[in-house]
Amino acid sequence: MSQSQTTSAPKIVAYLKPWCGWSGGVRAVFKKYDLAFEERDIINRADFFQEMVEKTGQTKQPTVEINGRILADVSGEEVEAWLLQNGIVTPNAAVPEVPINQPCAHEMPGAAPAAAAAAPLPFRR
Repeated sequence: MSQSQTTSAPKIVAYLKPWCGWSGGVRAVFKKYDLAFEERDIINRADFFQEMVEKTGQTKQPTVEINGRILADVSGEEVEAWLLQNGIVTPNAAVPEVPINQPCAHEMPGAAPAAAAAAPLPFRR
């Protein structure tokens, strides 16, 4: 971790989906600032989903815990703003690999039928 980008190494746990645009944006913010984080897959691990619900009282993701502070149902853009406002990172000019404030392509308004066909299959819990 570069000292020019961060003031200290925060403890980060991220409750994410493997394929979600919002989750990808959160990952991209952590990569932009070279922040290590523990990813908890709430789709393939029911215990992680339950843990997130117990901590937040809600079922939406991405949910991120940074140094004990819960940021529920956030975009990468919101996570980045929180990190900057709280002095966890300092601004840099790096461009994130993916959009940090949008859903998956198949969830976008006016998505083409091909994008909808590529949507992940919904599974019941």
